[in-house]
Amino acid sequence: MLDAKIPQGSLSEKWTKYKGSVKLVNPANKRKLEIIVVGTGLAGSSAAASLGEMGYKVKAFCFQDSPRRAHSIAAQGGINAAKNYQNDGDSTYRLFYDTIKGGDYRAREANVHRLAEVSTNIIDQCVAQGVPFAREYGGLLSNRSFGGTQVQRTFYAAGQTGQQLLIGAYQALERQVALGTVQMFARHEMVELVIIDGKARGIIARNLVTGELERHFGHAVLLCTGGYGNVFYLSTNAMGSNVTAAWKAHRKGAYFANPCFTQIHPTCIPVSGDHQSKLTLMSESLRNDGRIWVPAKQGDNRAPNDIPEEERDYYLERRYPAFGNLVPRDVASRAAKERCDAGYGVGTSKQAVYLDYAAAIQRYGKAEASKRNLGNVSSETITALGKEVVKEKYGNLFDMYEKITGENPYEVPMRIYPAVHYTMGGLWVDYELKTTIDGLYALGEANFSDHGANRLGASALMQGLADGYFVIPYTLGNYLAEEIRTNNIPTDHPAFVEAEKNASERINKLISIKGKQTVESFHKRLGKIIWDKCGMARSAEGLKQAIEEVRALKKEFWSDVRIPGGIHEMNPELDKAGRVADFIELGELMCLDALERNESCGGHFREEYQTPDGEALRDDENYMYVAAWEMKEDNWQLHKESLNYEIVKPSQRSYK
Repeated sequence: MLDAKIPQGSLSEKWTKYKGSVKLVNPANKRKLEIIVVGTGLAGSSAAASLGEMGYKVKAFCFQDSPRRAHSIAAQGGINAAKNYQNDGDSTYRLFYDTIKGGDYRAREANVHRLAEVSTNIIDQCVAQGVPFAREYGGLLSNRSFGGTQVQRTFYAAGQTGQQLLIGAYQALERQVALGTVQMFARHEMVELVIIDGKARGIIARNLVTGELERHFGHAVLLCTGGYGNVFYLSTNAMGSNVTAAWKAHRKGAYFANPCFTQIHPTCIPVSGDHQSKLTLMSESLRNDGRIWVPAKQGDNRAPNDIPEEERDYYLERRYPAFGNLVPRDVASRAAKERCDAGYGVGTSKQAVYLDYAAAIQRYGKAEASKRNLGNVSSETITALGKEVVKEKYGNLFDMYEKITGENPYEVPMRIYPAVHYTMGGLWVDYELKTTIDGLYALGEANFSDHGANRLGASALMQGLADGYFVIPYTLGNYLAEEIRTNNIPTDHPAFVEAEKNASERINKLISIKGKQTVESFHKRLGKIIWDKCGMARSAEGLKQAIEEVRALKKEFWSDVRIPGGIHEMNPELDKAGRVADFIELGELMCLDALERNESCGGHFREEYQTPDGEALRDDENYMYVAAWEMKEDNWQLHKESLNYEIVKPSQRSYK
């Protein structure tokens, strides 16, 4: 069994005691130590800025032209924190409990409790940076609800919370760049990890403008490279989001944990055809006020506004009265799929359900009329007032929907359907966020640690900033305190030479295939295999088929892919080819992991294991562990970390 190095003591005191007893590095020694941060989204930017502020020498890498291009910028709905500003019963414990339960009891208690503890610090930090969170009329910070909770704990900035938080972290990062503590390497992609005497000591990075390979030393390496949702091809992730940096670490010995735990977001704009290369998220915050429904009659082709109230099925409110439209994402997604599969879907594809704001517009309109003391007002005035309130809360999301679909969501219900959004799996890390390779750390979505089998909405931003601002500054120091006698290792060391040689040979092998098929075509075929057989629903038979299909696709890729252009130039197709090659290997591991886990939990839904009413059926006796996979040649060996619950008592999840 793997040892997560969880501190002793009661759950509520572990993090406090850890901080009080952790080893420290004095300021003079910090200036001698170099740290590499790969990825500059919320986790990477906040970590690089914090470590630079502490005095370390930091090198930060991103494959985009600026840290502001990181996919964190796309997050819409909000960030959770247990502030209890609404006085509705929230607390650190309740945030902790909701996260454990939402993850279907497959997350590590100690890490989740730490996340809940530091959540309140994040809001204070971001407010101090000037992040323009929404506020109530009196000036207090506003909150709204997200799925899997019965309190309002989500802080937000309209529908662009990720953008505002990233700008806050980015300005902190750029301050350190200006001070000289952080050196920024944009348009650079990590293509190899350098290990010396069992410790991560640097990376090989490819300059994406010139094509040159560069060697960079670091006393420690932090991977903050996000998730691997683009293995499905169609997802809400940015087109460039990839698994390559994490996969290079995995190939060098870092265990990959729970790769089959992927999240399907219930509110996305449906697929409209084979021409699409990405999907668009409609924030979970819309489930605050929107009501989700389908026609009560199968195959009903009437326009939504022509279907009377009594002929509508508000199926989430019907099945889950306690939480209604705010059930967790995995539950809402499966419920939408079930309705569509049963013949109740809407739109031309019949693979969509309605998200309706008509009732919210009326409710807000009446409240606004009362607030303005307007007395008897017409229904048209109430509707107009309600639209103003909705526009203030969700206006940019409504505008985005109308631009993409050509339909006005103020007048006609939105059509939505689940889509790949987030990955709970990632590199295995211990309590200190250290992987199974000494000196290599994984932060944010790149690790597996906090969300179990299903992430609650508005918790991704919370984890990324918690890891970067408040966790890694302590835990990394505990490791680096033993490295103060390690001088900078010259990059002509044999390990650097060998790593660069391996990276160069792989690139040359890719470019020399000279086949007939595009990288994009292979990626699309991979995505279809994984979506169809390792997506919202999985079965042993389908997973076995998928494994064989992915293996065949891998052979075909390495014999028939065509990459135009050369190596020593800007070549996006070559960049993409390396990423897709890694996705293909990951796809096989995802299916192996899903096949090995003979239970249903959270986002992992095996059709053979479900309750009579179609809910996920866990097997705690045999599968209450983290599955951490070690790569052996081109096969994998399973290692396990037992999940022990001291406070929460695992039970069948119920949101009814």
